[in-house]
Amino acid sequence: MSVRVARAVRAWGWGASGCRGASNFRVPPPGAVDVAELLRDAAATEEGPREAAARRLPSQSSVLLFPGQGSQVVGMGRGLLRYPRVRELYAAARRVLGYDLLELSLHGPQEALDRTAHCQPAVFVASLAAVEKLHHLQPAVRPEDPYRPGRRALPEAPTCQDAVIENCVAAAGFSVGEFAALVFAGAMEFSEGLYAVKIRAEAMQEASEAVPSGMLSVLGRPQSRFTLACLEAREHCKTLGIEQPVCEVANYLFPDCRVISGHLEALQFLQRNSSKYHFRRTKMLPVSGGFHTRLMEPAVEPLAQVLKAIDVKKPLVSVHSNVDGNRYTHPKYIQKRLVQQVVSPVKWEQTMHAMYERKKGTEFPRTFEVGPGKQLGSILKSCNLQAWKSYSHVDVLEAGEDPDP
Repeated sequence: MSVRVARAVRAWGWGASGCRGASNFRVPPPGAVDVAELLRDAAATEEGPREAAARRLPSQSSVLLFPGQGSQVVGMGRGLLRYPRVRELYAAARRVLGYDLLELSLHGPQEALDRTAHCQPAVFVASLAAVEKLHHLQPAVRPEDPYRPGRRALPEAPTCQDAVIENCVAAAGFSVGEFAALVFAGAMEFSEGLYAVKIRAEAMQEASEAVPSGMLSVLGRPQSRFTLACLEAREHCKTLGIEQPVCEVANYLFPDCRVISGHLEALQFLQRNSSKYHFRRTKMLPVSGGFHTRLMEPAVEPLAQVLKAIDVKKPLVSVHSNVDGNRYTHPKYIQKRLVQQVVSPVKWEQTMHAMYERKKGTEFPRTFEVGPGKQLGSILKSCNLQAWKSYSHVDVLEAGEDPDP
């Protein structure tokens, strides 16, 4: 019996209001109405991801990576509209969000798209639309495939897009991208995942506006002292009268590269004293707050409440958690980890090591970054050069015929 890697996408038949206080957040109402199956069904056996993956050669399998906030750019989605059902995907999103996400994504302005409340849903939808593009680009295959009796088969010399979706063995998403990875893997429906992202984004926007905070990208050296730097930055904030200052590592990107979140005064202190801590380069990120720290605690309860109302299922392919880099083994951990993720560092470097760990000489799967930007590809190159050699990006800006090499 076949099951779906990407489940039927549904849209709620109701409008959504704007940003509200935590006590007024609504959960998705019952009675979802089918709009269309926007992400194509993909064949998979009833066995778990590990058993199914074991029968494939590593070079025939694929991994999908979903980007997070910060990758958004005006025009994203333009390269997707020629592919089947992408406009329907955005129409479904409009019903969930209550505004025209496609118009905002295509035409901006950039300032509006950069708002946390908007950019998280925009990246989420664009990434899943890119999956539809990737699937549409897969060439036809022959019916005598020994791996899939009764199904269309891989040709003897498969091209880059052959059976990418069907042969996907793992997925991961950076921050809000983890929601897209879970929807792709069938752990939750599109409309439920998008509604959770909407609530998450609005709550994080509110938390950001409560305290002047931000995120600082730091490229260090082996001798860089990130822990000491954060400690001394917090002590500096105390001298300014800031009670319980926050300054800590929020993203582990690749060796010697971290993103530090916290009060703006702490981040400015680190920039002024970068040489003391052996930082090679620092750069403020275009985000509105100190994400993945306790400054986001006001967003925890709204997200927890909406996730309780979602029927979370076991992913049909391995999905790795940002919190610890491990793959999800049970649906109950998905809800728990997604809430925890809001106030915990994103351990992306650890996730990359977990996903691509293999014996010496074993080939790597093909990796596709689905969504705006190529940041995750750049990080993969720094984490695992051999894995990166099989990396491609599915462009969401231009309607090319193939994923970018």
